[in-house]
Amino acid sequence: MTSRAETLLRRARERGVMIATAESCTGGLISGAITEVAGSSDIFDRGFVTYSNAAKQAMLGVSAETLAAHGAVSTAVAREMAAGALWRSEADLAVSVTGVAGPGGSEAKPEGRVCFGLAQTGLAVQTQTMEFGALGRGAVRQATVDYALDLLIRALA
Repeated sequence: MTSRAETLLRRARERGVMIATAESCTGGLISGAITEVAGSSDIFDRGFVTYSNAAKQAMLGVSAETLAAHGAVSTAVAREMAAGALWRSEADLAVSVTGVAGPGGSEAKPEGRVCFGLAQTGLAVQTQTMEFGALGRGAVRQATVDYALDLLIRALA
């Protein structure tokens, strides 16, 4: 059975597309899933692990104003993370994730909420929020990785 990452590698290679990631709640797991596949250097440029707000600002150019107005777990921050990853890499396609893996969360931002951004050269950044629920930290992170890979695959369809 072909893994998501293998499908992504094949599609990106066919289209000559380089990919970057900007990760918060997954801490590099998306990059790890992609680079687990032999030959991924053909399509993977780099991954930004920006767990702290300071890292989001310094590495991806997320604005302090956006963080203050919306908080780190928001589509506004996911949008700026994806755009920053695209701009600060050699990639043609970038995915970003920021969310509450758990345990915990709040009424306003519950455990399992993850915001995604998808940036492609020449196109507006797309964002969406998934509510994976209180599955536990590991399961939320894995669901986030799977969903991010699926977003990248669909963008290359």
